[in-house]
Amino acid sequence: MYGDERGFFLETWNRRRYLDAGFPDVTFVQDNHSRSRKGVLRGLHYQIKSPQGKLVRVSRGRVFDVAADVNPDSPTFGQWVGVELSDVNHRQLWIPAGYAHGFCVLSDEADFEYKCTSFYEPGDEGGIVWNDPTLAIDWPVIKPLVSAKDAVLPRLDSAERSWLPR
Repeated sequence: MYGDERGFFLETWNRRRYLDAGFPDVTFVQDNHSRSRKGVLRGLHYQIKSPQGKLVRVSRGRVFDVAADVNPDSPTFGQWVGVELSDVNHRQLWIPAGYAHGFCVLSDEADFEYKCTSFYEPGDEGGIVWNDPTLAIDWPVIKPLVSAKDAVLPRLDSAERSWLPR
């Protein structure tokens, strides 16, 4: 990143640099951008038959972003990681294919952008309810604003999942 009194320039993707750092060699096929207001919680989502790897970032605002391993064959099954992404820290998070993904907005508004390794398929949606007791994600919101669809997602122990080799 380069910044001065005029603003900044940030390279958000450079295949060679990411490969040199150990990032998997992936092909991105779709970019997405969402805007949400404070307290919104989206997720936890994944695709069942056509899993998406996602490289996520926040271009405006702040979010708490979560990736959860939902592959029962994985040694880290049921574990999650959560990080704050913002337009100040410029961090990115890699969500491997087969992981559930969600985020909640901490600022008044947030623009969330992500690159995907496979196309979105509406009939291939899977998910885990955001407050699943097995995952026990420590969300930094008490009463999030959740969509009607996300509010009735199944728990981890009964969700349809993708089983991916590691």
